[in-house]
This record gives sequence, C-alpha cells and structure tokens, in this order.
Amino acid sequence: MAGARVEHLVTSGTFSLDGGTWDVDNNVWIVGDDHEVIVIDAAHDADAIATAVGDRRLTAIVCTHAHNDHIDAAPELASRTGAPVLLHPDDLPLWKQTHPDRAPDAELTDGQLIPVAGIELTVLHTPGHAPGAVCLHAPSLGALFSGDTLFCGGPGATGRSYSHFPTIIESIRDRLLTLPGETVVHTGHGGTTTVAAEAPHLKEWIDRGF
Repeated sequence: MAGARVEHLVTSGTFSLDGGTWDVDNNVWIVGDDHEVIVIDAAHDADAIATAVGDRRLTAIVCTHAHNDHIDAAPELASRTGAPVLLHPDDLPLWKQTHPDRAPDAELTDGQLIPVAGIELTVLHTPGHAPGAVCLHAPSLGALFSGDTLFCGGPGATGRSYSHFPTIIESIRDRLLTLPGETVVHTGHGGTTTVAAEAPHLKEWIDRGF
C-alpha cells in the first residue's frame, strides 16, 4: 500500500466578484493514499475531480475559502461521493453568493485536525484574502496548502470585497512564516514555492502596499 501523498489537478473556469468575471486556472489538491483521500478546493469541474479520486473513499471536501472559483464544483462533488463540504464560517457570506440554497456541511476551526490516510492536516485560520480563509499544514508531508493566502512571489490579492491587506500580511507573518522553511507551499493558483523562499518577499510587500 502506498502511503499518504499529494496529487495535483488543474481545472479551468471563471472567478466572479464585485461585478467582474475573469478566466482562471485553479489548483485542486488531493491528499491521501490508495484507499482514502480529501480534496482541497473543488474548483470548476466535478467530473475531472471525481475521475482523479477514482474508487477511493473521499472523506472531506475542504474549502480554503469561498470565492466561487474554489467552491463552484463542491456541492456536485459532495452529492456524487457523499463527502462533507467543510468551510470556515466567516466565509459564509461569500459562499451564499455562489450557493444560496446549499450550505456547507460542517465548519472549519483554527487548530482543527483533519485526518486522512494515517496523517493529519492542521487548519490554520489565515484571514485577509477572505475573512474565512484557511491554510492546511501537513507536517508529515512537509506541505502547506495555502489557497489564495500565499503564492509564489507574495500574498494573495486584497483589492476586492471582503479582503484586507494588513490582515493578510499579519496572517502570513504570524501563521505561515513560522513554519519550517523547507515546507513546500501548494498554492491555489500557479506554481509551488517554499516558506523560506517567500520570507524575503514579506517586507517588500509591506513596503509596496497594494
């Protein structure tokens, strides 16, 4: 039996907020083994995600935040697999913009442990990009799933509703840059990075503002 591992899928669709719509490619992360997995951010394409999961048991659909491009396929994937959708409650206003008639199944809380395939992922509440944004730290995999809080080259965007630049900087400084430097950061869009590689960017972004 293969141990817990990280699998990666890219799906394409649109992101809409504040009256604008943009084409986006999203990273969907599947964490688990040959028998059970979780999906982090069910974006755009429930068929593609279900195919990637295959005949493995899907134990949870974890939303790093509730922008539509990260949650638009979550209800369909949940319906097909029976897996619960997990979201931090501070992002319910954003969730309801996309899914007004279907609530998440359970709340994410800071410090919560999500077990899968013999490992645990710790929920880190990292507001700023969105009020209920979370990252997931899997120490046994040397991995952080950062959603749109931290990218290769700096923090996530804070120029739209429900976001706040000083808050995201505080979240990154206090919750993410304190992790081991070699931790691999699996982002919501684009390429991976490491905690150590992003640390020098923090002061630059504070000085630059947004």
